[in-house]
Amino acid sequence: MKLELREITKRFGALVANDRISLAVEPGEIHALLGENGAGKSTLMNVLYGLYASDSGEILLDGVPQRFTGPGDAMAAGIGMVHQHFMLVPCFTVAENVMLGHEATRFGGFLNLDAARDKVREIADRFGFDLDPDALVEDLPVGVQQRVEIIKALSRDAKVLVFDEPTAVLTPQETDELMGIMRQLRDSGAAIVFITHKLREVREVADRITVIRLGKVVGEASPTATNAELASLMVGRAVELIVHKNPPRLGEVGLAVSELTVIDHHGTHVVKNVSFEVRRGEILAIAGVQGNGQTELTEALLGLQKHVRGSIRLDGVEVSGQSVRHLLDAGVGFVPEDRNEDGLVGDFSVAENLMLDRAHGEPFVKAGSVQQRKLMEFARSKVAEFDVRTQGIDEHVKFLSGGNQQKVVIARELSRELRLLVAAQPTRGVDVGSVEFIHEQIVAARDAGVPVVVVSTELDEVSALADRIMVMYGGHIVGIVPGATSRSDLGLMMAGERMTEGAAA
Repeated sequence: MKLELREITKRFGALVANDRISLAVEPGEIHALLGENGAGKSTLMNVLYGLYASDSGEILLDGVPQRFTGPGDAMAAGIGMVHQHFMLVPCFTVAENVMLGHEATRFGGFLNLDAARDKVREIADRFGFDLDPDALVEDLPVGVQQRVEIIKALSRDAKVLVFDEPTAVLTPQETDELMGIMRQLRDSGAAIVFITHKLREVREVADRITVIRLGKVVGEASPTATNAELASLMVGRAVELIVHKNPPRLGEVGLAVSELTVIDHHGTHVVKNVSFEVRRGEILAIAGVQGNGQTELTEALLGLQKHVRGSIRLDGVEVSGQSVRHLLDAGVGFVPEDRNEDGLVGDFSVAENLMLDRAHGEPFVKAGSVQQRKLMEFARSKVAEFDVRTQGIDEHVKFLSGGNQQKVVIARELSRELRLLVAAQPTRGVDVGSVEFIHEQIVAARDAGVPVVVVSTELDEVSALADRIMVMYGGHIVGIVPGATSRSDLGLMMAGERMTEGAAA
């Protein structure tokens, strides 16, 4: 089935998320839709899937115009979507999830689970999936859950399949397996739309590439294009993709964590007896699939977790149990993984956000009053130094692009004397150009003698920045290895396999 999108436009108030976008996907083709977060890729696919109504333009399947009022219409027409965040019911079995929404019945209205099991087995056998129809989804690894999503779509005879950022929660090995599945689907005649911002993956699997920037199609590219060429199309200028850094000049131990355990509000041990050290002038990158304790570990380092056991020493001084305020004043810089939730106040100005860590005293507050002249001078200098693209320092930070919001956070955290920098997902949701800049600033902090902890689910980022890599799985440290460790070895560790060599700090 051939898919065509013609002149699709979608507005949200004054924001034009999709601006007259046209593309075609042929049967037996993987067509990659490449662009940075916020470029309009997912909005376009939500229009295709009936989740949004376009303001203008049309969708055609095999030349026939379609009008979808919801996902049910899209599915009935032969369109399936594998979402980045799985649409599965964890406490249901695989078969129950597959039949959900188009339940087969027999004997006066009873669910025909046997038919659902047979459908799961038939599709699983066709594509070589090892999948038990009666397994509970919550007991399945993430990569297998994604296969359930694929079977759901195929069980409804989808001829057009949309994969929306499908590798975000996968290990490298699971990503490679998914690429193989996509090729199988293509070879069976499916038309596949692959949405991503990861250059390596799109070059590996795509037959054609359409690049979207700021809601518009800015060009088409061949999979033989270089990463630099694709990045230039995405950003609109030449981008340096290599992180340049000299060998580390190691100093004394800055951060020492010993037998750290974090217990969440359910009583679950989410970080389990973790010990490691970070020296001055070193970047320790923490890798792992999201949800393996990395978030809770970084929050414990900042005093944001209430139930913590073990020791956290900063320059030899015990700081476990201290308040967030104490740790910030002690010289800990923190880039949170969700800048909108934990890093910025959207209705505050750029200038006000730049002083958030120091809004309780000198140099910006005196006798309860903000020292406006000092704040304005400081804000203007940091906006210039960190290349924050803004209408002015009085602009509300919520109106900045994601990359510029992140630059505000980075500028604030690096604008004081630091004894430790903790950066969680430092480039999440920012464009390639801003990634380049943020990486440079993190390396500069390391070269200034600051011990740096970087947490990232992007393996390319981990490998580029790290002097050493600590891999977490199930709340444990699987191993601590050199920064040059191969992707395949890191992928095995991310799946829980312990390394026999180099696994100690």
